[in-house]
Amino acid sequence: MGLRDDEALIRVALETAAAAPAGDVPVGAVVFGPDGTEIARAANSREATGDPTAHAEVLALRAAAQVYGDGWRLEGATLAVTLEPCTMCAGALVLSRVSRVVFGAWEPKTGAVGSLWDVVRDRRLTHRPEVRGGVLEAECAAVLEEFFREHRGPASEL
Repeated sequence: MGLRDDEALIRVALETAAAAPAGDVPVGAVVFGPDGTEIARAANSREATGDPTAHAEVLALRAAAQVYGDGWRLEGATLAVTLEPCTMCAGALVLSRVSRVVFGAWEPKTGAVGSLWDVVRDRRLTHRPEVRGGVLEAECAAVLEEFFREHRGPASEL
């Protein structure tokens, strides 16, 4: 897929992030099939559900596994997410066998797809998805910066 295609995927993830429950960090994740059709989408809902694993990526992967592929295997699928996945989500991406990961904003504090760690490309693992980061980075970061400015004040950072 080209950059324009990946930008279209991230735009859908941005729409999904906008639907995050009030109080939850607005991160959106969407799983697409090999032909580009949407399979599942989710927004963060840790605060709304009280579930520490309710990250957008995990929720989208769970929903996609219910309708796609060989049970939990999401081979051929692409996950588009507005923020670089954390270690939990990166591990879930590897274990679900997603073929591609496309994300928007880099997360230098907790990112596990190239920033702080690079879990998904660790040569010791049996599955390593293709990764494209920084797609529509400024737009994705702006959504998060606005959320934190409103919830933590002007001095807060991502």
